[in-house]
Amino acid sequence: MPIKFPSDEWIKALGEALNASPGYAQAAASWEGDFIFICQPDADYPSTAYLYINLQRGKCVEAKMLGGPDEKKTLFTIAAPFGTWRRVIERRLDPLQGMFSGKLKVAGSMAQIQRTPKATTELVACASKIPTEFGV
Repeated sequence: MPIKFPSDEWIKALGEALNASPGYAQAAASWEGDFIFICQPDADYPSTAYLYINLQRGKCVEAKMLGGPDEKKTLFTIAAPFGTWRRVIERRLDPLQGMFSGKLKVAGSMAQIQRTPKATTELVACASKIPTEFGV
């Protein structure tokens, strides 16, 4: 059964997928950091959603939907309209290209993200495998 994006259930499914992925574990073995993914409104999604994920050395240690951006202090925030997130999850937009082009707005150290590009690729690969329902 598809899981609605964005939702608490979806971000938790991503955490489970990451924890079950040997490829992610290997690619992110040196990564330590947490994110808030901000899904902004657009023509297809009317509100703002905040998805939190804490990634430590190849494992997801926490994943949940937040009520607002100030609920957790994180190393990174990445913000984009709903449609842009959909393109990333469907693997129609490379997330690193999206960050460099400004389609995904990053607050935090891009240098740290750039040191583990394979971890980003593996994260999106896991996200793309979640049966996802997009929209309201």
